[in-house]
Amino acid sequence: QVQLIESGGGLVQAGGSLRLSCAASGRTFSRFAMGWFRQAPGKEREFVAAISYAGSMTYYRDSVKGRFTISRDNAKKLVYLQMNSLKPEDTAVYYCVADTAYPLSNRADYWGQGTQVTVSS
Repeated sequence: QVQLIESGGGLVQAGGSLRLSCAASGRTFSRFAMGWFRQAPGKEREFVAAISYAGSMTYYRDSVKGRFTISRDNAKKLVYLQMNSLKPEDTAVYYCVADTAYPLSNRADYWGQGTQVTVSS
């Protein structure tokens, strides 16, 4: 089992920044690809970003490329999502995700409880 706990969400004005963190516990962290999904009210859950096991590969949904950066620290069992130039359409609950398969899908094995990000216009 892998437990994932997100933090760092909050309310920010458009154009601002937030950094989400995800702390993992349980099995060997470096064996898992990590990522972030999000879900806005009334919308489907969508992929945001993912990072491979050692962090050598990353990929993003088109709408966040150039604004969001995913990273990981395997020694500390942490994954981050740095979000810059935030837009109101980034408002959603953000979920940390882990899976042994890469790239990630919305059928990933492990999910955190989510953290709310709200961007005001």
